[in-house]
Amino acid sequence: MITRFAFFEGHVAPERAAEFRKAVIEELVPTWQVFPGASAVRVTFATERDEGAPEMPMMLAVDYPDRAALERALASQERIDSRAATQRVLPRFGSFRIHHHITDAESFPAL
Repeated sequence: MITRFAFFEGHVAPERAAEFRKAVIEELVPTWQVFPGASAVRVTFATERDEGAPEMPMMLAVDYPDRAALERALASQERIDSRAATQRVLPRFGSFRIHHHITDAESFPAL
């Protein structure tokens, strides 16, 4: 399984955290769910971090069965549409630096 992570580095004021979460779930998640070939979409919202760690109020993980599916998604109109939606939503809450990482996962049961 291949996972493409997007880390949203920036600051959301604590009093706007619930509004931010709602906007992401209602306005952005649907745009990610339609990526061609995606098998799962996970969004996590930060609640704590180590002292000195960069602030990342949200992280996105989209799973794909293989590299070909990932490449189709990256070249898709759905991705272009999701980027436009992201550019509409995020500025309402602050300034963000988004960086992506692609991983090849191995899963192991807990002991």
